Amino acid sequence: MKLYVDPGHGGSDTGARGNGINEKDIVLDIALRIRNILLADYEDVEVQMSRTNDSSKSLEQRTNEANSWGADYYLSIHCNASNGSANGYEDYIHSSLSDSSQTAAYRASLHTEITKINSLTNRGKKKANFHVLRETSMPALLTENGFIDNTHDANLMKQSSWRENVALGHVNGLAKAFDLQRKENDSEAIYKVIAGSFQSRENADKRVAYLDSHCIESFVTTITVSGEQWYRVQAGAFSNQKNAESRLNEVKNAGIEDAFIITENEEDTSGYSILGQIFLTSELMDQCVKDIHPHAIELGIYYLTFGNYYGIRGDIAFAQAMHETDFLRFTGVVQSEQNNFCGLGATGPDNPGASFDTPREGVLAHIQHLFAYASTDPLPDKYPLVDPRFNMMTRGSAQSWIALNGKWAVPGDNYGQNILNIYGRMIQFTLQKLEEILQDIQE
Repeated sequence: MKLYVDPGHGGSDTGARGNGINEKDIVLDIALRIRNILLADYEDVEVQMSRTNDSSKSLEQRTNEANSWGADYYLSIHCNASNGSANGYEDYIHSSLSDSSQTAAYRASLHTEITKINSLTNRGKKKANFHVLRETSMPALLTENGFIDNTHDANLMKQSSWRENVALGHVNGLAKAFDLQRKENDSEAIYKVIAGSFQSRENADKRVAYLDSHCIESFVTTITVSGEQWYRVQAGAFSNQKNAESRLNEVKNAGIEDAFIITENEEDTSGYSILGQIFLTSELMDQCVKDIHPHAIELGIYYLTFGNYYGIRGDIAFAQAMHETDFLRFTGVVQSEQNNFCGLGATGPDNPGASFDTPREGVLAHIQHLFAYASTDPLPDKYPLVDPRFNMMTRGSAQSWIALNGKWAVPGDNYGQNILNIYGRMIQFTLQKLEEILQDIQE
């Protein structure tokens, strides 16, 4: 399927304006997210955009480009404006089309999926004689995603999580309309090297320290056996069995004779536990965000250090921070000087949430908050408790990223999926960098 995505306006044409934001910026962000999700998650999709930055392009140039390319579908992204009191979502097909047309059928799928998760009043399906609907030779839809001069809608637009949800709604609708097939998840076996299981956290920490002294990285995770909690020391997870066996030999040569390998399958995203091993390096985390926001501060080392100590997937926590902060651009209610990378305590413009003295402390609070959700263990005491909401939590109430839906973010129906989607893009970025390195070596 060839999709032409047209974020409205751009350059000197700001589009609608209100509440300190411009339509051209909001719709570009949503459109880029639509493109990225489609290319990352679906097979046989080509995407061309009318613009990928703040540039000008006439309506004629946009429709001519889509027609010449032979697009299967034209999707124009906009925000609305009125008198400040109007609010909500609506979409348009051309006024000449019947409700039984193929274009109307496609629109029905998108309308249903978008309105499920966009937190906006549903103003219905409409028709108009807009240029992009009239001059395109393929089915076309124009979506109006809220009223920028309405305080409620504009506050949503400022949140990266809302823009991600809107993009995801568009993608879900396209997937249904065109029967798009998701890329197959890697469900191959994961080989985990276990270097000991203990009923005492202290003994497990001693084993980690011992392995560290032999230059073997490991971390502590928890399991429940016959109703009892055990602390398991994991010294690596590998998709290749030979690599796992090589690590097992290293562990045994270090004197841990009872080490062994377990095999697990991760068949879907619901199996992504908050507790677990970090796979990305701090350098790669920082490179991923700087590919989008070149001037972003470097947080990777903190997510790596604190994630490893608490047994939290620090690389996915980093992806969560990117989701919450719009890749450290802080376009929502939380501001950069707060060092609050996960939106702790933020509920809206009148309550932007907690503030922390340093970026290091902000990341520590984030990881501690995840620990509260994922574990019922007492908080290890190497670092001070800086999460102001730790003792307000129902401990162990969310052990996977998907389980954060409706807890960390409200309503947050796709909150965990959005985080994992960003993490998937980070993995793709990493693989691309590795390919570039291999090509340089070969040359």
